[in-house]
Amino acid sequence: MNDIMIPAWVDGRLTPVEKLAAHQRGLRHKAVSVFVMDGPRMLIQRRALGKYHTPGLWANTCCTHPEWEEDAADCANRRLSEELGITGVIPRPRGQVEYRADVGDGLIEHELVDVFVVDAPREMPLAPNPDEVMDTRWIDLDTLRSEIATTPEVFTPWLRIYMAEHTALIFGNPA
Repeated sequence: MNDIMIPAWVDGRLTPVEKLAAHQRGLRHKAVSVFVMDGPRMLIQRRALGKYHTPGLWANTCCTHPEWEEDAADCANRRLSEELGITGVIPRPRGQVEYRADVGDGLIEHELVDVFVVDAPREMPLAPNPDEVMDTRWIDLDTLRSEIATTPEVFTPWLRIYMAEHTALIFGNPA
């Protein structure tokens, strides 16, 4: 993980920066978020306990950083496969969002995120990578909103932000 170079802005210029350093410095950097949907239900994942930030918290289907010069859609497909064993799907771009959030231990996610939605085929097989994902579940958006309202601490800051501020862009409907 420490040698992965991600695209981040340094002194106003897009530059390859080591991933952990980008979070330690709170640098604005590129990211990808994928929302796999089965009708009104979204696949969410609980981050593995070995993750260096936000371990054990629930997040959207897949969140990651493109490697230097990696296309965002290619990154979305790569990480769906690496994290969840999901292949053969077509991520549809939904636009970009930007957010800044404290993710604990002095680390900051300041991301310019390319957002993708995937329509899940019925009975889509999953093969979660235990180094990345400790659990998955399907949840309808109303239930997710309710759970975030009652137990926000079990969800990643970015999922809380997406659900509070960007549902129209991501899901195509008002909050």
